[in-house]
Amino acid sequence: MTQSVTPHEGSARSRFGRLLPVAAIAIAVAGPLALGTGAFAATSTLSYSPTDDAYISGARVNLNTGAADKLVAGTLNGDRMVTYLKFKVGTLAAGSTVTGATVTLSRDEHKLPATVTLSVVPGTGWTEAALTRNNAPALGSVVATVNPSASAATVTFDVSKVITGAGAYAFAITSSVTNDVARFRSAEYGATGPQLKLTMQNTVSAPSPTPTKSVTPSPSPTASKPATPSPSPTVSNPATPSPSPTTAKPAECTVDAKLVPSCGVLWGAAAGGFSTTPRDQALKDWEAVTGRTASIYHTYHTGDQLFPTKTEIAMASDPARPRLLMPNWKVADGYTWAQVAAGAADARIDLEASYLKANYTKPFFLVIHHEPENDVNATAGSGMTAKDYAAMFRHVVDRLRSNGVTNAVATLTYMSYEKWNNMPWWYDLYPGDAWVDWITLDAYVNAQPGGFHYGDFNYLVNRTTNKAAFPGYYSWVTSQHPNKPFMVSEWGVFDYAADPTQKAAIYAKVLQQLKALPAIKGLMYFDAQNAPGAPGDLRVNSSPQSLTEFKKIAADPIFNVTVK
Repeated sequence: MTQSVTPHEGSARSRFGRLLPVAAIAIAVAGPLALGTGAFAATSTLSYSPTDDAYISGARVNLNTGAADKLVAGTLNGDRMVTYLKFKVGTLAAGSTVTGATVTLSRDEHKLPATVTLSVVPGTGWTEAALTRNNAPALGSVVATVNPSASAATVTFDVSKVITGAGAYAFAITSSVTNDVARFRSAEYGATGPQLKLTMQNTVSAPSPTPTKSVTPSPSPTASKPATPSPSPTVSNPATPSPSPTTAKPAECTVDAKLVPSCGVLWGAAAGGFSTTPRDQALKDWEAVTGRTASIYHTYHTGDQLFPTKTEIAMASDPARPRLLMPNWKVADGYTWAQVAAGAADARIDLEASYLKANYTKPFFLVIHHEPENDVNATAGSGMTAKDYAAMFRHVVDRLRSNGVTNAVATLTYMSYEKWNNMPWWYDLYPGDAWVDWITLDAYVNAQPGGFHYGDFNYLVNRTTNKAAFPGYYSWVTSQHPNKPFMVSEWGVFDYAADPTQKAAIYAKVLQQLKALPAIKGLMYFDAQNAPGAPGDLRVNSSPQSLTEFKKIAADPIFNVTVK
């Protein structure tokens, strides 16, 4: 699967999985309407990526294209291809009405044919992972036919008469041409994949006027009166107070040679993602906003980039605020995993080893090609199978060790996307306990009720759609690799702009849930505003309510871990 990956961020698709809905809610006040006293009408837009998309082939009846990065419709060389899309519209806000709906697809490099048609698919029980010509549901009525220009960047269909509220909706894309096809980008492309957009009319209550404070206010009930504290207990002999009980000083939490804390949880962030702010300054800004210095500084590198950079070393060596380093390194840039395992990148690995020995000898987390699931090509001989990844990981670790690098803590970072976890090859990614020091996870949740990946912190670390295939990350790590420390190396909550309290409510439960998951030894937030294809703002200060709750997390003593 072809992915466009920027050197420092990775693609939105690889970072966040299949994202929906994109709750980019632009509320435009429509002016007072006859909606009753204290209410007015406003409009907003909700965007959704498909939960499933694939195309089928009439000539290759067993072909499954659920992981493909393109969607095809039309007939070529006698092979009729049909694209299937499925969207899930979650629970809509109270008082909201769908007034319009469109489905838009982005063309890939191939020119468009003369006609493209969208039809309803009544059956929604299919999944992209299993869809083939043999089991494809029948097409229903035609909704719309468009006649795009050959070079049109997008094709848009009006589906207002089909989508009226929450539910699962499936469509098929076909073309009547017999010697050409339409090719579109699939959801694997993230924001430029298929998009369902709903235009909403919302009934918004106007805020009640603030009551004027009277000169002589009525007395408040005693229980809620904050101004008068409860009286202190009478001291029988104030001149000679009773001695206070001796409180034992809590043990200091520190880290060992593999950076495992003796107690507590490591704290940190990758801040400033998808922005032009330098990473070091972005982290310092984030620390100031949240009220705690990060114990880990998370950065991203590819190919021949040598690390840590001078700036990263300065952040780690700050005498007042020392931090552990966590660089992600996509060492295979320009090679396949199989080629790296066979030695093709040895000169690159050796150069990095020499650089480390000369410039940085403190222990640091080395993440080797984070989120590999998104780059797997299961085709035998592709050089990018799950087993090829495991071989690449082992080779990089062995090569660094043979070059005398003893301070690189080998870290394997997965992404939380159930589609990949259910694949039969997923377990082949693991290189083996002898090569892995830490297992970490990149996972996100959505604050929009009913939205894709809506849930709390417990759901974030342990979600699954098929327990028989995969029990959830926390369950898998603690049952299959109990001797390995586990970290949530990227996490975040996408806000729901229509109701900021939803995100704040998720934050409010994090501490209680984290403390019930003792295998988690590190917690790293991914703070970004404009992540491509994301369903909302990830920043902890996306609303005052969110920041208030997040600062409570940051202030907790569980994160008092001393690093040097």
